[in-house]
Amino acid sequence: MMLVTEFSCGGFVVGVTWNHGIADGAGMGQFLQAVGELARGSPSPSVAPVRWDDSLPSLPPPARFISSKPLGLVYLDITVPSSSIDRVRAEFHERSNGRRRTCTVFEAVAAVLWQCRTRAIASSPDSAALLSFAVNLRRHVNAKDGYYGNCIATQQVTATAGTVAKADVTDLIDMIKRAKNAVLDQLFAKNGGDLQPEPAMDESQLDELRYNALSLSSWRNIGFEKADFGSGTPERVISYMPQPSMLTWPCCVVSLPCKQNKDAPNSVVSVCVRNEHVDAFLRELARFT
Repeated sequence: MMLVTEFSCGGFVVGVTWNHGIADGAGMGQFLQAVGELARGSPSPSVAPVRWDDSLPSLPPPARFISSKPLGLVYLDITVPSSSIDRVRAEFHERSNGRRRTCTVFEAVAAVLWQCRTRAIASSPDSAALLSFAVNLRRHVNAKDGYYGNCIATQQVTATAGTVAKADVTDLIDMIKRAKNAVLDQLFAKNGGDLQPEPAMDESQLDELRYNALSLSSWRNIGFEKADFGSGTPERVISYMPQPSMLTWPCCVVSLPCKQNKDAPNSVVSVCVRNEHVDAFLRELARFT
């Protein structure tokens, strides 16, 4: 569903909601770009939409983390300064022992959020601290240009809360990179390339883990910022989470800075802590500024 709100100044907001049963984030970004081309007078999209791609392998369902119990989380619109991310990335490069390794903005932001949140909620040092994030598989499985269905996998990084809280942030980046690099090995089983589903968690595991976990999504490079409905690309792209207190899983969505200021802070929509942990979470984030 799309909703357009026009303002007296001439600007407008396009609100979009969709179900992952239809498309993933990259697919919806492609859809919005196609709508923009039609709005600008093109007779057809420059990339023909592909609803079904027979060449794709069967992707496994993610581990089942679904629970109906709200966690009472609060909404925070936070920022992670670009200068702080640049510093973290430089530190990672310096610690690469001459291998000239680099890390992405997403990896740096993910490590910072994971550590700050883990420290803020002060769980038992021996409890599990899970980080999960979506991985776009399109280029790995040779999806057709124009395919807008789901082509993602959920990757997980698990360590103890004590390890995450005390580690150097560059070590957390290493853990995230290893998880990203292992995605294909974990997806494709050795018996002829068949894919195996991830195991489900039982209810007792889920209850213990839920508030200690963080689900992270990135809207930085999936195409929303390229949509042009006739007046140029958007000044800002950001997610919206209604009724945050009813969410059943802590989550953050990383977005691009505003278009007019590429050095502006990285915007993060956060629904990942309860009210009693907000101040501690913001203090931890401030340490990186």
